Amino acid sequence: MERRHFNALLATGLGLGLWPATRAQTRAEAVVLVVGDSLSAEYGLRRGSGWAALLQERLAQEKVPARVVNASISGDTSSGGRSRLPALLAQHRPTVVVIELGGNDALRGLPLSMTRENLAAMAAAARAAGAKVLLVGMEMPPNYGAKYGQEFREVFSTVARDQKTGLVPFFLKGVADGPEPLKLFQADRIHPNEAAHPLMLANVWPELRKLLPKPAG
Repeated sequence: MERRHFNALLATGLGLGLWPATRAQTRAEAVVLVVGDSLSAEYGLRRGSGWAALLQERLAQEKVPARVVNASISGDTSSGGRSRLPALLAQHRPTVVVIELGGNDALRGLPLSMTRENLAAMAAAARAAGAKVLLVGMEMPPNYGAKYGQEFREVFSTVARDQKTGLVPFFLKGVADGPEPLKLFQADRIHPNEAAHPLMLANVWPELRKLLPKPAG
């Protein structure tokens, strides 16, 4: 082949996107979309000190080609998350969706059946959009009663089983049930302080890691 013909073919191939891409071009960056409430929205914390920000640092340390989009809003409920999710899926096209909602539903006395339905709908929508899903579970304080606590806990396990999602059974394990839990909470005794968020990430990471791409070679 004459060189001028080769150059023309090369230019045409590059212009049409037909030429083989480099390794860097073919390795797409994964997107981890976090849809949560104040526990994920850094309520009362320094910006960049919450578990979702720490997750971005962990991904870099582990050389996992992924970035975190934190779409959490303080005070959000499962109904709010369900209504916001379609636009978030369309905008960010996530690889993994982390759903951390439901606690405010219980604090407001909303029906558990509604929380279960909303979480299931969110998981189904995320999966239909091609994303893997990690559901982050919560537990209620003992003063809510053993029966209610068990029923609330089962909301998350039921949705995870039915929708075939990953599951973190208790987001605040080692924080709310530790030997001195008040040391890990802000003055309101509701929101974890900065020292608690590495522990919260440690609860999420093992299950989230299963859904992420392999580290960059």
